[in-house]
Amino acid sequence: MRTFLTLYVPLFLICSSPGAVTTTDNDGPLPNIIILYVDDLGYGDVGEYGATGVLTPNIDRLARGGLKFTDAYSTAATCTPSRYSLLTGRYAFRRNASVLPGDAPLMIPAGSATIASMLKRAGYRTAVVGKWHLGLGDGDLNWNQDIRPGPLEIGFDYAFLLPATGDRVPSVYVEDHAVVGLSDEDDPLEISYSDPIGDMPTGLSHPHLLRQSADRQHSDTIVNGISRIGFMDGGDSAHWRDEDFADLFVEKAIAFIKDAGSRNQAADPFFLYFSFHDIHVPRLPNERFVGASEMGPRGDAIAQVDWMTGQIVQTLERLQIDDNTLIIFTSDNGPVLDDGYADQAVELLGEHRPAGALRGGKYSAFEAGTRVPTIAYWPDSIEPGTSHALLSQVDFFATLASISGQNPGPGEAIDSQNLAAALLSAEGQGRDALITQSATLGIRRNDWKYIEPIPEGVTIPTFVEQNKNIESGFSRRSQLYDLSLDPGEQNNVVDRFPELAAELQDEIDRIRTSEE
Repeated sequence: MRTFLTLYVPLFLICSSPGAVTTTDNDGPLPNIIILYVDDLGYGDVGEYGATGVLTPNIDRLARGGLKFTDAYSTAATCTPSRYSLLTGRYAFRRNASVLPGDAPLMIPAGSATIASMLKRAGYRTAVVGKWHLGLGDGDLNWNQDIRPGPLEIGFDYAFLLPATGDRVPSVYVEDHAVVGLSDEDDPLEISYSDPIGDMPTGLSHPHLLRQSADRQHSDTIVNGISRIGFMDGGDSAHWRDEDFADLFVEKAIAFIKDAGSRNQAADPFFLYFSFHDIHVPRLPNERFVGASEMGPRGDAIAQVDWMTGQIVQTLERLQIDDNTLIIFTSDNGPVLDDGYADQAVELLGEHRPAGALRGGKYSAFEAGTRVPTIAYWPDSIEPGTSHALLSQVDFFATLASISGQNPGPGEAIDSQNLAAALLSAEGQGRDALITQSATLGIRRNDWKYIEPIPEGVTIPTFVEQNKNIESGFSRRSQLYDLSLDPGEQNNVVDRFPELAAELQDEIDRIRTSEE
């Protein structure tokens, strides 16, 4: 049954200003909330956003039944900073966040406010399933013992994790505070990102064991025929098989949903942060998805993402809780084809355009680095449509706080704005401006996009263009683009509008130096 913003969300919430944090006063049950967070999914990688090389019927169904956003952004062009911002409501540059090694300590200090801890205050049961990549432990982690702090120390009731990424050791799962399947005391798991350890083969020493060749960065310890970043030894009973990610993550997510759905929803709603590993490298979709697209492993991985999405939605429908479940589907950053493994992502691309009409991709300061497909689906409260509201993932904290009847506490989510009006209605107003992070900072305000220059004395990263074949947007010169006329960012008009460029640079500087 579909109703429009009447049953659970009062009209005054929809009419609130973008920056105001309001609370709901509804008498009905709070919605279940699921964030479906895909890795490296580009603006043009979904059917409703123009994909041609792969079919995504389940994701398209969400887009057609909910709000499809055209101007929604991750906060950063790489995964760790985006995930930090999404969960904390703080821009990641405040934490100097960058892509973490697999043995990094927990980036979000234990006890910090996150979406999960905020929703727990509202009575939600909370879980994270899938890729984590925000660090674990305190910097001196023994993987064979209790692993903490972790997600359970920042608001999650349950966690089943890929600790970092598929291309980084440790190549094991972590459930709550322990490595899954680690049983042999005589075979302890050891991890090193500094020096080789143990006698497990590497991509350099045993290239004949590889199922995919890889660049030097990804040529350390081999697990499941794939060489990774970093060195690992021991823990044989706990090693993962990449092809099992999809089924296992879906199994864990569905188990959590079924358990939560069997309870009194009014008293015990749930929040699930479901973090796909697909379509990050190495791309090894389950065998039944091989050949599901025209684009090889990368396209097949997108098809797998679509299947996983469908499994979760169908579970909600079978439990008859879909009408009052808010689903947010989005990506952590833009697309990349060649990210270290020879999987023919470039050769088999065909006419498919992962970034759509946008310039750049993952790592890039251009639009394709951070403008990502974003869908909000909630049958009881969202009418289908397309929204051009400016939206940032840093706003999910304050927005979900409002929907769940909360106010962020003092010092919490300092960069997050309540955009419930925009998330729930195509007529809702979005942000006036937002910050994006790569090797430099950019700002989107209305139809203007400004990229600040990389200052003299600071090395301009060259790997994005040289190793990834992606236009980085990194320059010593300021860049200003009018996206209403130039969505592909081809014409830098900074010389025509120097005052506007200076104004936008001042706004970046103000936000960068402000803490409250």
